[in-house]
Amino acid sequence: MSKNLLIVESPAKAKTIEKILGSDFEVKSCYGHIRDLEKDDMGIDLNNNYLPRYKVPEDKEKVVKELKQTAKKAKEVWLASDEDREGESISWHLSEVLGLDPATTKRIVFHEITAPAIRKAVENPRLINMNLVNAQQARRVLDRLVGFELSPVLWRKIGMQRSLSAGRVQSVAVRLIVEREREINQFKSESSFKVEATFSAKDVNGKAVNFKAESPAKISKQETAETFLDSCKGADYTVADVIVKPAKRSPAAPFTTSTLQQEASRKLGYGVSKTMLLAQRLYESGKITYMRTDSTNLSETALADIQKEITGSYGDKYHQARKYKSKSASAQEAHEAIRPTYMDSRTVDDEDGRRLYELIWKRTIASQMSDAEFEKTTARINISTNKETLNANGEVMKFDGFLKVYLEGKDDEDEEDTEGILPPLAKGQQLEFKEMTATEKFTRPAPRYTEASLVKKLEELGIGRPSTYAPTISTIIKRNYVEKRDKEGVKRNVNQLRLRKDNEIEKQVLVENTGAEKSKLFPTDLGMVVTDFLKLHFKQVMDYGFTAGIEEEFDEIAEGKMKWSKMIDDFYKPFHGNIEETLEKAERAKGERELGIDPVSGKKVIARMGRYGPMVQIGDTSNEEDKARFAKLKATQSIETINLEEAMELFKLPRALGNFEGSEVAVNIGRFGPYAAHDKKFYSLNKEMDPYNVTLEEIAPMITEKRQAKDDRTIKVFEKEKIQLLKGPYGPYIKQGLRNYKLSKEQQERAADLTIEEVKAIIEELKANPPKKVARKKKA
Repeated sequence: MSKNLLIVESPAKAKTIEKILGSDFEVKSCYGHIRDLEKDDMGIDLNNNYLPRYKVPEDKEKVVKELKQTAKKAKEVWLASDEDREGESISWHLSEVLGLDPATTKRIVFHEITAPAIRKAVENPRLINMNLVNAQQARRVLDRLVGFELSPVLWRKIGMQRSLSAGRVQSVAVRLIVEREREINQFKSESSFKVEATFSAKDVNGKAVNFKAESPAKISKQETAETFLDSCKGADYTVADVIVKPAKRSPAAPFTTSTLQQEASRKLGYGVSKTMLLAQRLYESGKITYMRTDSTNLSETALADIQKEITGSYGDKYHQARKYKSKSASAQEAHEAIRPTYMDSRTVDDEDGRRLYELIWKRTIASQMSDAEFEKTTARINISTNKETLNANGEVMKFDGFLKVYLEGKDDEDEEDTEGILPPLAKGQQLEFKEMTATEKFTRPAPRYTEASLVKKLEELGIGRPSTYAPTISTIIKRNYVEKRDKEGVKRNVNQLRLRKDNEIEKQVLVENTGAEKSKLFPTDLGMVVTDFLKLHFKQVMDYGFTAGIEEEFDEIAEGKMKWSKMIDDFYKPFHGNIEETLEKAERAKGERELGIDPVSGKKVIARMGRYGPMVQIGDTSNEEDKARFAKLKATQSIETINLEEAMELFKLPRALGNFEGSEVAVNIGRFGPYAAHDKKFYSLNKEMDPYNVTLEEIAPMITEKRQAKDDRTIKVFEKEKIQLLKGPYGPYIKQGLRNYKLSKEQQERAADLTIEEVKAIIEELKANPPKKVARKKKA
């Protein structure tokens, strides 16, 4: 007897749903997108209302063939891709490829994979929503037009590498990172002195406890700070007044896609892509609701389950029903927030997903809990020898409320919790003085973006949507416009004055480590050059407001208020004109910066982009008689910040280190990084080795070790043809230049006996008939 065929996006989801629906349904996966725009002529008919031309990619042909065969035998085909615009688009593509009628084909959606939600969806099918499909089509077509037309402009006008690309959202994301970097580079730190006194008073048990009080004013100069401390010598300190006020703190809303990404970054150290991968697994296995959402809404069923969990575990006084309104006015569809599907499950078995699940559980529970209640105390303290006052701030928690479960993380690394618990203080009370310090503090620039804080900024600007954040960040890193890396701090002297109890002022210099950063986004020189070029010639594409306006137009298409082809036309015609004008008139961009004059040769020294990345140059390339010299920048250096002294240091390479086994050893930096040259052979330096200061004693054992490793994996070398037969982790293979060629099992077994003629024939055969790439079974 034929079954109903239900098609979902992922195999994990298919397994979970098939268990729920039972024998009436066969559930199959389409593994994400099954069609994409053709590559030829952009895959868009510019003369026919921007009609897209779609093609089933090679790696999806087998999946589509199997789905067609199953669909023919099925009683009825149901489409159950994800409930966002991308999912709606996948359902439409499936209906087109499988020959289904969109006017009658059943489409179901659900935001959690639970038996009640799936059964309810099956009982209430709808049709494919073409407004949502058109909104997704508009995004795809517009992004293809921008990418395909803008990228060749970059190849011709910047030209370092054909991997250069531009994108509507990715380019403004890079702009944010570039502008933050320049803001940091131009920042001039200013110092001031913070005055803090330590006093002693008795607590309720009669025990003496120390507490701190601060001067509300910052002092700009050390001399002024010393004068102030001098004026406090021999002073009496009396409590002028004590103000006690009740205060409350409310919980944060349940997670949306972006707030989950931000909090997982702060608390778990996860990148945006890792968070989304783990969340998708949790969703597909039925543990959480759909993970791409702008909504902070919770269903009535969920609210009842949360209340039951809170009152059962913590008591009635800890429950407070709350409704949250999404900050985004253009929140995509009427989804729920991200929450556990079953609130009585506090954890999951999945080791990778457990920490993320528990974070989601705590945030969801906390969102429906009572406010935390505090008593805030401010004590003002008079100084008998001058008119200044000091303030002591304290906080006592009266009721923990939601803090019993969850405290939201912070973005700002400089935020300090200065409020502690004060002993009981009364007006007129004299305090015991311990010491007073005036410590130098330095202003800091805005921090570089993390993946999560970049998502937050994009969301604030209205750029992108939940499904676009992770791929946008992956793309700008992959394209080498941005690097995600750590930065070591630098030591800095900090002046401190200390007024002791014996009225002596002690001066000391402390050392602090400043500027250290972890997993931050740094723009590359390439990212800066591309950003400057696009800002100069494509102001509209790089404008934050314009990019956010495009997102609003996609929303209008999704609501059926705008025709998608007209929206594309309004954008494309002026954009295409801009492309043609730039190709014709714009000069090549080099990102060039003059650093000064080489003290030895008297020639000009410049920093610029070269074919293989940022470099410094002495002399002029147009002068053939006296060739220019070049040196590659270090990974931590930038065209915008390198100075003449640092540039001249780079020309110390190649460095001759001395003789080893009768041949000279030299170190240099090449296209593939730092290396040592010895006896006409080249060895990549180990990561910890710096070519500018590495010694022969460190290099020699490395050469011996790497040479032995190379000998151990070498089967045969054909010197004349520059072909090698090598051992790899998957067996013997052929290496010719930078290309590798796989051997068959039979060829691997007799690799040592292969002749040069046989090897050449294998190479020619593999060039003529390259092996097909295996389709990766993951969501596009």
